[in-house]
Amino acid sequence: MVIYLCCLSTFLLSAQKINHLASFRNIEGERYFRFNYDNDFFTATDENYTQGYNFELVAPALRKNPLNFILIKANQQNTRYGVALEHIGFTPNEYDLPEIQFGDRPFAAAIMLRSFAISKNTVKQIRFHSALSLGLIGPGAFGKEMQTEIHEITGNKTPLGWRNQIQNDVVLNYNFGIEKQLLNLNDIIGFQIQSNLEIGTLFTNISVGSNIIIGKFQNLFTSKAQHSTFQIYVYAKPSVSLIGYDATLQGGLINRDNAYTISAGDVERLTFQYDFGLVLQTKTLYFEYTRSRISPEFQSGPSAKWGGFRVGFTF
Repeated sequence: MVIYLCCLSTFLLSAQKINHLASFRNIEGERYFRFNYDNDFFTATDENYTQGYNFELVAPALRKNPLNFILIKANQQNTRYGVALEHIGFTPNEYDLPEIQFGDRPFAAAIMLRSFAISKNTVKQIRFHSALSLGLIGPGAFGKEMQTEIHEITGNKTPLGWRNQIQNDVVLNYNFGIEKQLLNLNDIIGFQIQSNLEIGTLFTNISVGSNIIIGKFQNLFTSKAQHSTFQIYVYAKPSVSLIGYDATLQGGLINRDNAYTISAGDVERLTFQYDFGLVLQTKTLYFEYTRSRISPEFQSGPSAKWGGFRVGFTF
C-alpha cells in the first residue's frame, strides 16, 4: 500500500529516464536503499517525459540472483549487486484532449524490474555498471489509471488521451556503462569520462560524455581507506547520444497495433543532454537534487527539461 501511494504521488507532478548508476550517485556500503524520482514540475513544464521513479536496493544476498551471470563485472571482489523497480511515463502537451495530438509525443508508460551490478578496477581507475531490465510498455504499466486517479483527487484536468497510448509490448533491455577517472585533486575536484550502451526493445542507443564533481567527496576510484563520513558536492554531466530505437516514440518491436506513433524518419538520431545537481551524504544518509535538459527527441518536438530528487540510506 505504501509503495502504491508513493507511485501514485508521482503523477502530482510531471519528468526523464532515471540514471541511478552514475559514479557521482555512488553510496558507500554493502547495503542501501534509495528512492529516485524525476519530474518536470521542478522546471515549471508539463509535457514529454511526464514522470519517473525508481526503488533501488543493494545487498550482499543479491549476489545469488541467477540473472547476475549475464552482467558484466570488473571482478567479483569489488562488485555490488542490486535490484530496482522502475516506472516511466510520457504524455503530449495537451493531455486533456481525447484526440490524437499529431506532431506531438504519444502517450506511453513502461514498468520494469531491473537486476544490476556495479564494480570497479581501482588500479586502472575504471568503474563499470551493467543492468538487465524486464518489463512491459503499454496499458499494462497502469499509466492511465495512476494519472487519472491523481487528477481526480487534486481537481486537475482529466487526462483523456491515454486511449491512444503505445500498446502492450515486452520490455527486454540491457545496459552497460563504463567510467574512467582522468583527474582527482585532493578529493575536491574530480573529472571522469564515460560511455553507455543501451540495447533492447524499449531503448537502443549509445552515449558518450563526461562528468565533473566539485566539493568534498570520497574518491571511489581508489583503493585507499576512506575516512570522511560527510560529503557535499555539485556535479555537471554533459552527454551526446546516438539513437537507434525509442519504443516510447515508435511503439514496441512486436506489437505494431498502435493508434499513433512517431515515424522512424522523424526521430532525432542525435540528442544532447545536460545534467547537474547537488549531493549531500552522511555515513548513513543520501540526499540529492538534480536538474536535466535534453534537446528535441523528434523533429516536431520541443526540448525537454525536468528536475528530481533522490533519498537513500544504508543499513
